[in-house]
Amino acid sequence: MASQSQSSQLVNWKMLMPMVTLILLCLARPTLCDRRDLELDDTPVPENLMYHGGSVLHGDIPVYIVWYGAFTPEQKAIVVDFVESLTSKPATTTPSVEQWWTTLYKAYMSNATADGGATRVLLDSEVGDDKYSLGKALTLAQVSQLAAGARPKKGGLVLVLTDADVVVEGFCSIRCGQHGADARAGWAYAWTGDAAAQCPGQCAWPFAKPSYGPQDKPLGAPNGDVGVDGMMVSLASMFAGAVTNPFRDAFYQGEKDAALEACTACAGVFGSGSFPGYAGNVLVDKDSGGSYNAVGAGGHKYLLPAIYDPVKAGCSTSV
Repeated sequence: MASQSQSSQLVNWKMLMPMVTLILLCLARPTLCDRRDLELDDTPVPENLMYHGGSVLHGDIPVYIVWYGAFTPEQKAIVVDFVESLTSKPATTTPSVEQWWTTLYKAYMSNATADGGATRVLLDSEVGDDKYSLGKALTLAQVSQLAAGARPKKGGLVLVLTDADVVVEGFCSIRCGQHGADARAGWAYAWTGDAAAQCPGQCAWPFAKPSYGPQDKPLGAPNGDVGVDGMMVSLASMFAGAVTNPFRDAFYQGEKDAALEACTACAGVFGSGSFPGYAGNVLVDKDSGGSYNAVGAGGHKYLLPAIYDPVKAGCSTSV
């Protein structure tokens, strides 16, 4: 009887795996579930993600950070270390944030710029709004308004980050983040938020138990902050999408309004051997127990999403 019960449980978990995949892909690609049925497949991307001839962000990319809500100095340091570690500060150990960026650059930006020159990410300025000037319930239009308020230069990227008390249109239900742009002005933005209080199972996985499917033990948050460490996963994914497909006409696969991009094409993949519901073989800090696959120049650790390689037609991981 015990053997039959265990077999039944295994079958039930296997039946639930496709549901977990569906949820992860819907959060990474918001309109996918609204627009058409999802066809589950072992292949990460059913069609090759390709270049459509549009502009990417390149050269010197000034980055502006908008802190909407209350963030602690350490939470801000986690984000700033990630941005500065992309190109501005040399890596002190491997695998590094710089290596993740280099993989992205070689697979995408280097193939879309005429001069083929280097691209540098430069932190320009930070703006704090701990008084919640637009309230604690934001529409996507207001997120764009906050980005515009940073007064970005042409070719710039604004990171709009909302704290755990802020509810944003569609957050948790159909998205964990989003990127957009002012095509006329030539700048882009990426938004995500701290999901610790609202939906850790959706937008802070794998550092929290998923809302659906097998309830395996969560991975340890690399910096000890489930909300912000989970936010960094979404931020890295939206950052990659914003620089490689800022105006929805560069690198993507599928429909423009429901496109798979550099990282969303590899949703839920963080290390080798990954499968739906399992992040893959990642590194574990022996002291803190935090799981990671990249280290910043300032010493912070991150679990960064895999990058889709259009040439190899597969997800590239650093570990």
